[in-house]
Amino acid sequence: MEITSNVEKTLNRILKDFSAEEGNIISLLQLIQDEFGYIPESTVGWFSGRLDIPESRFYGIATFYARFYQKERGKNIITACCGTACHVKGADRVINAARIELGLAEGENTTDDMDFTLEQVACVGACSIAPVVIINKKVYGRQTSGRLTREIKALKK
Repeated sequence: MEITSNVEKTLNRILKDFSAEEGNIISLLQLIQDEFGYIPESTVGWFSGRLDIPESRFYGIATFYARFYQKERGKNIITACCGTACHVKGADRVINAARIELGLAEGENTTDDMDFTLEQVACVGACSIAPVVIINKKVYGRQTSGRLTREIKALKK
């Protein structure tokens, strides 16, 4: 992402609301991600220069926590649980159906049009309704390939 004058205004607003201490980097990364949906590389450099905190410190934290994203994500987020209960109940089939419907090759997780991101997580903590898929923060239990495909098609409209 290029740091345009509008982006810089946003970054200055974030900086103004931020307590400039190295121990607050997590809070700063959350503010950046809340604003942009991910943590653009250019923003890390921008804040690093103004706060005199090495970029490596930002990246060390951003890559440690699974909820920080370094790549732009799609408008619709599909989170598939891959925990033991979901795996046993067919999560692989459900995920594969989503990949096919979204046209995602193995290793890809965001569609070219940036409409969808498919992410896989270790466990969402809803084992009693496995397999579980979360679409835009709404939990869908006892998911099947067919139901997930229908949900994706509905979102495409």
